[in-house]
Amino acid sequence: MLMKAKAAARRTESINKDAPIALVIGSGFGGLASAVRLAAKGWRVQVLEKLDVPGGRARVHHLDGYTFDAGPTIITVPFLLEELWALAGRKLTDDVELRLIDPFYRVRFADGDHFDYSGDPDRMLSEVLRIDPTAGPGYAAFMEEADTCYKLGFESLGCHAFDSAGDLLKAIPSMARMKGWRSLHAMVASHLKHPKLRQAMSLQSLLIGGNPFSVTCVYSLINALERRYGVHWAMGGTGTLINGLVDLIEGMGGSLRTGAEVRRIEVTDGRATGVTLANGETLPADIVVCNADTAWTYKNLIDIKHRKVWSNAKVDAGKYSMSLFVWYFGTDKRYEDVPHHMMLLGPRYEGLLKDIFKRHHLADDFSLYLHRPTATDPAMAPAGCDTFYVLSPVPHLQSGTNWADQAEPYRLAIAEALEKTVLPGLRDHLTASFMTTPQDFQDNLLSYKGAAFGLEPLLLQSAWFRPHNRSEDVKDLFMVGASTHPGAGIPGVLMSAKALETVLPDLSTFRRSTE
Repeated sequence: MLMKAKAAARRTESINKDAPIALVIGSGFGGLASAVRLAAKGWRVQVLEKLDVPGGRARVHHLDGYTFDAGPTIITVPFLLEELWALAGRKLTDDVELRLIDPFYRVRFADGDHFDYSGDPDRMLSEVLRIDPTAGPGYAAFMEEADTCYKLGFESLGCHAFDSAGDLLKAIPSMARMKGWRSLHAMVASHLKHPKLRQAMSLQSLLIGGNPFSVTCVYSLINALERRYGVHWAMGGTGTLINGLVDLIEGMGGSLRTGAEVRRIEVTDGRATGVTLANGETLPADIVVCNADTAWTYKNLIDIKHRKVWSNAKVDAGKYSMSLFVWYFGTDKRYEDVPHHMMLLGPRYEGLLKDIFKRHHLADDFSLYLHRPTATDPAMAPAGCDTFYVLSPVPHLQSGTNWADQAEPYRLAIAEALEKTVLPGLRDHLTASFMTTPQDFQDNLLSYKGAAFGLEPLLLQSAWFRPHNRSEDVKDLFMVGASTHPGAGIPGVLMSAKALETVLPDLSTFRRSTE
């Protein structure tokens, strides 16, 4: 710890007080990763966070001795985090313990059968053959195709900004090799015939806000990525990573300011020159990096006169991801049979997804993601207790659902379903409890339509067709995070920070501050 403090002091002392200023809006993973990379390049960095704690959708809640991670819990690419710590002259392992989860997650089908998804090739094949003894060759072919998508879609395209039509043209051969015009489910179905296997191998796109029946098959790379790097848990909760990144930034001479809601991005002569906060304070900057929802940013933070590409009409015409209903709760007993991650699928798969994504209808049935971190990390709850959250994909606010009225009935329906399946006696052992609804995503997290992942990752809303990492409308304004390239999920937003590096201006192009 003493060595870390000394290293941080040395970095702080070496900061050039005349270096150009970079303001980062939002302290989610994308914003914090960008701040680390900017500081490593010599920028004076300040991160601005609307909420009273860092993390954005990855913030942490504490209630009655329970620790609840608000959002992302599946960590799949440790090397992207290791890179950030290395840029600060430190090691990730000195600050955070990442523990491999086994199985990665359990998929529980409506009939009570389940599929344990893991990184062990033999166990995975055994699970596949248990469900369909004839599926071996098809499964192997699917894995091979997923590997191709990983190499072409993640390794080759993921960390480079799509800044021009030329970048798009360069990517076309790779997209053709991946047959990217197919949906993920169609690609899976071409190899696997059993409906349970099709579900188990296609539901991963829901983790980044995409309907498996609509998103490009490129996202089969998630399957390959998980097998390559595993699914990990940060001991102490995802918040330990957020706190660690904040510590890196401060050790490199940067700063984080909470309770600092940005009301407007200032634009002068077509370039971003700073921001004005909700309290009226104006902060100057040489560049502005925005980790906020891009649709909300363009519509609410940038005057329409500065927007020729991302007009209100274009923002409104986009197809947006689903939203989420999240119930956080604790129990005064432990459910030892429940793994760390569990997907509980309802009786409908395609029909339910149509209700969510196409019809924008809140259905009576649901599928659930149940997160029990205390399976791996008992310290997330008081002794002898369990911490949970259960997440249900739901339509965004275009559904017209009045969540002030519907939240409690929906929670009760979920509680009943859990009690009948994997958490017997739940309501008798329930302790801490609170909820997040699509309305909260809009009002507190400033997500357009309450969509949890920005634009849905369709083929024509990916890569060059997604909001660019370098704003098409305003010079010296840059975008990172879930709603820009390459997309949502911890790997995606960390990669957006790497993509940012490919379009950043050189520090020498800015007039040095005399402050």
